[in-house]
Amino acid sequence: MPIVKFVKEKKEIEVPDGANLRNEAIKAGINLNQGLNGIGAGINKYANCKGMGMCGTCRVLITKGMENTNKQTIQEWVKFKTVIPTPVPDPIPVLAYVGNEETMRLGCCTTVHGDIEVETAPELSLFGENFFS
Repeated sequence: MPIVKFVKEKKEIEVPDGANLRNEAIKAGINLNQGLNGIGAGINKYANCKGMGMCGTCRVLITKGMENTNKQTIQEWVKFKTVIPTPVPDPIPVLAYVGNEETMRLGCCTTVHGDIEVETAPELSLFGENFFS
């Protein structure tokens, strides 16, 4: 069975092949719905799209094992690769993800098919080194 390692939480969980990352994180007591840089994490734990891929608050970085996940979904493509701003609570999708388009995923849209390492609540920075790339 695949192992998912949550880097920030220093926690590893064993999941069945094909398991949904968001659902398994919830079972393990890990809140993926962190909001913008942790602002709103408390409310987003309850006020989110419930895994429909619309709010974007469950975004994670797959730091190792990206090949052990499913292909990017349409919802993720819209969130991370288009220039169309999305409604609140995630109004700045494109500029915040510059440089992470290939490794940023939505936990609710990701299925696990092998060992992966996940960074939850990746920081969003409009002034980082990748902003003007």
